[in-house]
Amino acid sequence: MIVAADYPFLNIFWTMILFFAWVIWIWMIVVILTDVFRRRDISGWAKAAWTVFLIILPFIGVLTYLIAQGEGMNARRTEDAQVARSQFDDYVKTVAAQDATPASEIQRAKELLDSGTITAAEYESLKAKALA
Repeated sequence: MIVAADYPFLNIFWTMILFFAWVIWIWMIVVILTDVFRRRDISGWAKAAWTVFLIILPFIGVLTYLIAQGEGMNARRTEDAQVARSQFDDYVKTVAAQDATPASEIQRAKELLDSGTITAAEYESLKAKALA
């Protein structure tokens, strides 16, 4: 009878498959537990129940969570990404606004005056506003 252990290559191949499956399994547990603890729509008791369920019956627990909460996981992850993006955009806007020094505002007004976009009176008004 031929088994994988009789051939060194098949033994190594089988070990690699098992190791890869183990890494995927650990990653799934981490992702699911992260999702459970980030949820705001369930209580602490429900979070504890899911954690115990994942530890006591890991295969059934993971499959149950993925079936029951798969769409919710995606929605929560998308919402978190949008919130992070908007916070980053707000931060960039505040940092960019700090670069608006009076000298840079006067320089921009002078460029507008030189290009003929604004008049001399408007330039003086913008200059006074920047210095105020």
